Amino acid sequence: MNPADIEEKEIDRIYVIIKKEAEGGGYFLNPDVDFTKNLVRGLLKNEQRYGYRACPCRLAAGNKDEDLDIICPCNYRDPDLDDFGACYCALYVSGAIAGGKTQEAPVPERRPPRSGRGKKKVVQTIPVAPALSLSLPVWRCTVCGYLCAREQPPGICPICKVTKERFERFL
Repeated sequence: MNPADIEEKEIDRIYVIIKKEAEGGGYFLNPDVDFTKNLVRGLLKNEQRYGYRACPCRLAAGNKDEDLDIICPCNYRDPDLDDFGACYCALYVSGAIAGGKTQEAPVPERRPPRSGRGKKKVVQTIPVAPALSLSLPVWRCTVCGYLCAREQPPGICPICKVTKERFERFL
């Protein structure tokens, strides 16, 4: 199937699913339905091209491991919503924007350049207690920050619905 041949019925179906998942997690989609459905079309085109829904407003590498941070919902959604009221592509917006109280403004790209991706920030921690001995590892969702203690990360994040590959070992 040619990426341009995505049927409107499929776009409408995925739009409803994404909207329901967003609202279930306390998020809002852009109230401009035509604009939002065009973003859904882009997500579906990228899913056809690469096998995953990379952000339609960013250049995907075509390698899932390299693009994990921009698979929708991307790792930058929540910080963008906090700082600017919308994510980079404006699929997700704040309640104020969704309610028509304010309008979205341009969101600067927060994704590091290719040369800086995959490098962990060195965070200096100050121990507040003796080293913990936990019986299970703690996993953190890189999209929403959800934490859980278990042998392996959950298959799907119960908060933002991303898959287990978006989790990192936290403790």
